[in-house]
Amino acid sequence: MAQFADLTKVPAPPRIEGRAGTTPAPARKPGEGAGPFRKMVIRGVTLIDGSGAPPRGPVDIVIENNVITDIRNAGTPGLPMKDGREPRDVDYELDATGMYVLPGFVDLHTHGSTNDKAPDLSYSYKLWLAHGVTTVRGVELADVETSLSERARSARNEIVAPRIFAYQRPGSGKGWTGGRTNTPEKAREWVRWAAKQGIDGIKLGADPDQPPEVIEAILDEAKKQGLGTTAHLSQIGVGRMNALQAGRAGLGTVTHYYGHFESLLKNGPIQNWPVDYNYQDEQHRFGNVANLAWESFEPGSKEWWAYLEEQKANGVTFDPTMTIYAASRDLMRARNADWHDTYTMPQLWYFFQSSRENHGSYFFDWTTEIEVKWKNFYSKFMRLINDYKSIGGRVATGSDSGFIFKTYGFGYIEELELLQEAGFNPSQVITAATLNGALTLYEPKGQKVPPIGTVRVGKLADLVIVKENPLQNLKTLYGTGHLRLNEQTQQLERVGGVSYTVKDGIVYDAKKLLEDVAEMVRQEKVKLGWPEKGVPRP
Repeated sequence: MAQFADLTKVPAPPRIEGRAGTTPAPARKPGEGAGPFRKMVIRGVTLIDGSGAPPRGPVDIVIENNVITDIRNAGTPGLPMKDGREPRDVDYELDATGMYVLPGFVDLHTHGSTNDKAPDLSYSYKLWLAHGVTTVRGVELADVETSLSERARSARNEIVAPRIFAYQRPGSGKGWTGGRTNTPEKAREWVRWAAKQGIDGIKLGADPDQPPEVIEAILDEAKKQGLGTTAHLSQIGVGRMNALQAGRAGLGTVTHYYGHFESLLKNGPIQNWPVDYNYQDEQHRFGNVANLAWESFEPGSKEWWAYLEEQKANGVTFDPTMTIYAASRDLMRARNADWHDTYTMPQLWYFFQSSRENHGSYFFDWTTEIEVKWKNFYSKFMRLINDYKSIGGRVATGSDSGFIFKTYGFGYIEELELLQEAGFNPSQVITAATLNGALTLYEPKGQKVPPIGTVRVGKLADLVIVKENPLQNLKTLYGTGHLRLNEQTQQLERVGGVSYTVKDGIVYDAKKLLEDVAEMVRQEKVKLGWPEKGVPRP
């Protein structure tokens, strides 16, 4: 296999001109998931319910079709379980004695696996489900028509996929004939049209077609139509519409770091760009982000707390997606993650490599100096997110995987770890990943009590079942597990990974989903003439 050691010695995946599309997922096959059942029971688990309550158990969870109908005491800790526990009239029984149950995870920032990254959408779907992600907000998942079709197929469980919320960009959609949405009137017209198509919300970018008056119109019309909103307040427009101004206008979610520190600049509303800065040069674009750390007001200052308090009053959710830019502070770690060899699709691996053309592949000459600046920036960013949580602001979880060495599913678990690094205790991390995401998705629809996000009687049966205690070690949620020394054998063993993911009352074997993905990756490597094991490196 030495001939394949160099990435330049293997065939490149077929080039896709323009923006890559998506191929819908294949139909769910017989045997892919069990259920839903008239009545099923999950036996003997410790429950982490997502509300912030401490774990409790053992309990039995009774599910009828797709609704949790009972949570029953199954015994006393330290004593044998009760025998002959009701209910007995079940169609399916999962003995999960000694395991942990959590609500299904919610990923608020996703893009489906496009054709330049994988053969079809099932690659991202199965990786999300294998990591306990039962609900995703596509921003966008795919084009309008594909997103809505895949959302409906997932709701009918015709495909193996999480529950999908379709957020789309202004002006998108094949049926939209109104042209560019670059005026308040055109923007409102598109929002009304898109709402009729059935989208769940809008992804804003503060691009050249979205000056403040257009963003304000979109946010106002979105509320009238019962649509959610999230914004990546890019450098192109953030000088005129930062996160605070967007929050005042009614924005639902600030995603990434964009807009936060521009709301806190010491020297006015515009960052001090280097004189040779070019936004379309992505090393310039991302290499200079970290300068915001020293250009903005310090943590604990009156300006700092005023910003956070006002955003809380505005009802803005912070979706930090720290995982997607984590490679900027440690490129080598991201490039050599455990999962790439087996689970990163060859097309995706190729997309990750430094490239002037692929978005997010901006490591043209990534130096120690840049990484140190990013580490300092992350320290301040984490403080901002943790302080917002501490005053009662809502923080949720998103991953934006599929870029910058972040493989679907795996990147989401890293986001949970990064929240703990930021100062969240493990229970707060789980609440951010479950209840907070659910609230953010359902409140714009007028549902203040979401049907998902916690494990309670009356909620939908979206669950994550794991052998290891995630509050003790979030690393055990990775599909590749966690290495631990066995004190009896003095050998390293790999433990953890999600055991079962339940979505809509259907029980998926998470390990089997990972096997499916590994086989998909292997087959693509064979087709491309790549080595079946590992990934070729530059």
